[in-house]
Amino acid sequence: MEIEIRQAGLADLERLLEWRIEVLHEVFSIPKNRPIPELEKANRRYYQQALPAGGHVACFAYAGEEIVGCGGICLYQEMPSPDNPSGQCAYLMNIYTRPQFRGQGVGETMIKWLIGQARQRNISKIYLETSEAGRRVYKKIGFTPMPDMMKLPADEILKTKEG
Repeated sequence: MEIEIRQAGLADLERLLEWRIEVLHEVFSIPKNRPIPELEKANRRYYQQALPAGGHVACFAYAGEEIVGCGGICLYQEMPSPDNPSGQCAYLMNIYTRPQFRGQGVGETMIKWLIGQARQRNISKIYLETSEAGRRVYKKIGFTPMPDMMKLPADEILKTKEG
């Protein structure tokens, strides 16, 4: 199957939102018939701000004229460090291929295209979170686990008081 990656912009906002909501339903096991209007509004605001500002690059994977997958990369600045002197980072996210097209190189093609977008911006530090199902393709491309990372869950943030 031949895959073509096309960058998505604000003109594609409704399609981006449709796909983002599909991803959220699958990744977070939200029943498909359960609406998530607040998340949809928040994602709409995110795309409306981040796409024109250059803080997010989104794409769709096409097989012919049919969209079979989507992906994105969030671009941001962290403090410069020895492993990232520029401080520029990218967070690979929302990588999704519809089930009937999985195992045919769609995800790998999108990921490599998004890495190329980061490379064009001289970004040399790319992070991601993955499901167990996606781990194989990321390892194949060259991503490695980060054993020193930790996360404080949102409910713990709310419980933690200053000082």
